[in-house]
Amino acid sequence: MTRYQPFQRIKQLCVTSIALGAWLLASTTAANDDSSPKGHFTLPEEGNMVGQVYTVTAGNEDTLLDIARAHNVGYEEIRMANPDVSIWIPGEGTEVTIPGQFILPDEPRTGIVINVAELRLYYYPKVSDGEAPRVETYPIGIGSDAYNTPLGITKTTMRLENPAWYPPASIRREAAERGDPPPAVVPPGPDNPLGQYAILLDIPGYLIHGTNQPDGIGMRASRGCIRMHSEDIESVFWRVPVGTQVNIIDAPIKVGWGASGDAYVQAFTATDEKAFGMETLLNVVSLLEEHKEAGVDYEQVRNVLEEANGQIVPLS
Repeated sequence: MTRYQPFQRIKQLCVTSIALGAWLLASTTAANDDSSPKGHFTLPEEGNMVGQVYTVTAGNEDTLLDIARAHNVGYEEIRMANPDVSIWIPGEGTEVTIPGQFILPDEPRTGIVINVAELRLYYYPKVSDGEAPRVETYPIGIGSDAYNTPLGITKTTMRLENPAWYPPASIRREAAERGDPPPAVVPPGPDNPLGQYAILLDIPGYLIHGTNQPDGIGMRASRGCIRMHSEDIESVFWRVPVGTQVNIIDAPIKVGWGASGDAYVQAFTATDEKAFGMETLLNVVSLLEEHKEAGVDYEQVRNVLEEANGQIVPLS
């Protein structure tokens, strides 16, 4: 598997656009065309952004996680977009921001691209002649710090419906130490952590699969596999051919361009402590200056990188 070095090339910084505040006031309607499922978009002719930010009103029994799942976003995304809203009891009538706009990764638009920093998967399905190219994007769960999801270019090798789960040695050892050894195999059903569908990767032991713990979508909580909501993995399972390229990247900085050329910057928490150093800042500013006619506010960009709160900030 080819290793991917996330900061060797600044142009491998993914990108996104969105702005809370004044921009949000103009974006309070649907996230995409009513005719398309949430997270499905026609590729833009100009710029590299799809979707939009909008707001919804919480009901009496809603949790923030319920709202996130219904609107195609994960735990960290909904939490960072609504830092002052309770995860478990938003409260009836509370306005909740849905961060439903995305910058497409600066990678070839083929197969599946997974940005672990963003906790999000992008799928570029093949289209027929004359059909507009499109992208689908879904929130995911990935490996925890101790079990990082491996980076690099790989491919899908097999699709399994109703897979059995064979607990790996690490899990069996930890469970035995707790005095609760797991069975040698967990059959299909509600107790199976792989869910109903699994797509094997050409990296031994790693899969894209469903889950019986949906609250972990949008978190770093797995043993390295890529988890998806059951409805999301089901929607792509039969449409992702065996042999599809899967490009797993770690791009915590995203630079976005709107159709009119407006520039945006977004930063997520980096796993590499050196990721947001001075060299990175200068590279981001240089990249922006290549596309912006007006000067770039150095301090504004630096503040976005320092906060790394996942919000897309328009550059004035």
